[in-house]
Parts: sequence; structure tokens; C-alpha cells
Amino acid sequence: MTASTRPAVALTVARSFLGTPYRHQGSRRGIGCDCLGLVRGVWRELYGSEPEAPGPYRTDWAVRGGPDRLMEAARRHLVAVEAAGMLPGDVLLFRWRDGAPASHCGIADADGRVIHAYEGAAVVSSPLPHAWSARIAGVFRFPE
Repeated sequence: MTASTRPAVALTVARSFLGTPYRHQGSRRGIGCDCLGLVRGVWRELYGSEPEAPGPYRTDWAVRGGPDRLMEAARRHLVAVEAAGMLPGDVLLFRWRDGAPASHCGIADADGRVIHAYEGAAVVSSPLPHAWSARIAGVFRFPE
């Protein structure tokens, strides 16, 4: 698989999660996942096993401050790309407040949309409005 096809394959896998119910700490297509679980599930489809277990986490883990665990994990296992080079299928990390840890993630969809687990609902493809795109803290690509 080439660098140009990896995002396309990741996007196809992410779209297969659409409609999966929201479940905190879940990562199973059709059964339940949260935002990190969506990325974990796509990873497993691409590579077979996860590079590390995230361990338990509370729903308010990022609100409590502390280390930027989501960003640190993305830097360890994904390939950082410039926002201008973002492709559908890339992983997006969101930071809702300046200085706070990144606390939400999704996968870039086509036509200015993002696939993410919507708390209390399901995995959806939502428009990526300016209020959200201004809060993108990092763009990453699944590695070869």
C-alpha cells in the first residue's frame, strides 16, 4: 500500500463504522465505540493489532488537565502531516481550549466533513465548521 492509498483505505474503514453506537472506551464496529475507539478500530483493520493499550480513562480525563496523552500517542504511532496536506482518511485531533490537552479525535471525511463518535449518539459524518477546524491540534496519517 502506498502513502497515497493509505488514507483512502483508512477512510473506507472509518465509513464502515458509521452508525456504530457511542460507547465510552469501546472500539468495535457495530457494537460501540468512542472517538479514540474509532481510531483504534480503524488501526486494527489496517494492521491487525494495536500498538499499545490505552488503559482505562474517564469521560472527563482531558478536562482534568494533565499530560496531552492523545497527542503523545498520535506522535508515537501515526505520521504527522501539515494541515494544508490533510487528506480524507487522516486522523484529526481537537483541542477545545488553548493550553488544554487534545480531547477529541476523528477521521477526515470528504467534502469538508469529519467522521467521529458523537457522545450519546453514534459514529457520524458531520460537517467540519470553522469553529471545529480552528480547534484542530494535529493532523496525522496512518503509517505504511
